[in-house]
Amino acid sequence: MTTISPTSTVSTGSVSNALDNTEIASNFTTFLQLLTTQLKNQNPLDPLDTNQFTQQPVEFAQVEQQMKSNDQLSSLVSLEKSAQATTALAYVGATVVVDGSTAPLTNSTANWSLNVSKPSTATITIKDSTGQNVYTGTVAVNPGAQNFTWNGRGNDGRVWPDGAYTLTATAVDANQQSVAISTEVQAVVDSVDLTQDTPQLSINGQNYTLDKIKRIVRPTT
Repeated sequence: MTTISPTSTVSTGSVSNALDNTEIASNFTTFLQLLTTQLKNQNPLDPLDTNQFTQQPVEFAQVEQQMKSNDQLSSLVSLEKSAQATTALAYVGATVVVDGSTAPLTNSTANWSLNVSKPSTATITIKDSTGQNVYTGTVAVNPGAQNFTWNGRGNDGRVWPDGAYTLTATAVDANQQSVAISTEVQAVVDSVDLTQDTPQLSINGQNYTLDKIKRIVRPTT
């Protein structure tokens, strides 16, 4: 199992925020100096308008508060990404169930879960990694989720080698009306890619985000 670790980089957003904060502080200091000078030298017969006097400091204060809010939001986003990375790493080596159609054939056994809303007859087609049809058959399915296990034997009696196989299924009811059918796969999380904006779990050679995991299966002893 291989876990891809993120590289250590300097955040351009952090550098930008630091520069912005420094610039605002400098501008605010300059503004106060100009305002003080203006007050000292204002015309007593035409004093500075009170509204203008208060408006400009308020505007500077609003900008400063906005910058602080942006910094806090950036910190929250960073914490959220760290939490997602920690959660994703904990899945490595765990057996999970996800929506999908590709399952590993190991020791002549591959498992899928089929789910329909009412009693139906499902037509199952299984293909190997090259897209070649290896098995086609029909099976009765009941409402809810149930397992479908393939023994690795094709329609011609050939025993196919271990590897990744993809199942597609269609279903009809007793009146030959189409019924929606979904498939799930159960497999081990091989690795986690933390270089993406959202951590990607590698399962059966395909990438899944954390929200795609439906169940975690405890190993049987």
